[in-house]
Amino acid sequence: MSKIAIVGGHGKVAMILSKLLVEQGHQVTSFFRNPEHHGDVETTGASPVVLDVERSSTEVIAEQIAGHDALIWSAGAGGGNPPRTYAVDRDAAIRSMDAAAQAGVRRYVMISYLGSDLNHGVPEGDPFFPYAEAKAAADAYLRETDLDWTILGPGRLTMEPASGKIQVNPPPGTADHDTSRANVAAVAVAVLAEPRTIGRTIPFVDGDEPIERAILSA
Repeated sequence: MSKIAIVGGHGKVAMILSKLLVEQGHQVTSFFRNPEHHGDVETTGASPVVLDVERSSTEVIAEQIAGHDALIWSAGAGGGNPPRTYAVDRDAAIRSMDAAAQAGVRRYVMISYLGSDLNHGVPEGDPFFPYAEAKAAADAYLRETDLDWTILGPGRLTMEPASGKIQVNPPPGTADHDTSRANVAAVAVAVLAEPRTIGRTIPFVDGDEPIERAILSA
C-alpha cells in the first residue's frame, strides 16, 4: 500500500482516479480548492484536504504532501482566464514540483495533454494559447528536475466509460483524439505501478492496446 497525494482532487479525472487507487488499497489524500467540494471528494474514499495551490507557497505545499510516496498533479484553472491559467497550470504546478523535492516525495505524475510542447504551434491570439504555454513550461520544468517523473498526454477528454485500452504516440492529424477520462485515470494508476515509465512522456488516446502493455511501448 502506498500513500498518494492528488492535487486537483475534485476534477473529473481525479475523482475517478481516487476511487481506483482506494480500491487497490492505497491511502489517498485529495487536495482541492473549494471547501464546498469536501463531501464530493470524500465519497471517493480519499481523505479530503482543502488546499488552494494557486495561493500556497512551496513550503506550505511541502508540509501538506510530506510523508506521501507519490504526487499526481491533476489540477487546472479550467481556461477562460489567462492570468489564472498561468498562475495554476504553470506557476503552482512548478511550486508543487519544488515542494515534492523539498518533502522527499520523489514520484511525480503530471497529467498534461496531447501536444504539450514548447513548440506547440498554437497562435498567440488563440484562446488556447495561455494553456498551451503554461502546460509546456510546467512539463519542461518537470523534465529538468531530479524527481521520478512521468508525464501523461491524453487527447480530447470525454466521459465515456473506461475501455482499458489506448493507443500511444498517435500520429499527427489523427482524426479521432478522444480519450476517456476513465482511461486517463487508469493510465495514471498503471504508471504508478510501473517503474519503467519513470522519466518518460506518454502521449495517448483511446485505442486497442491494453493499458499495461501500451505504456511500455511509448
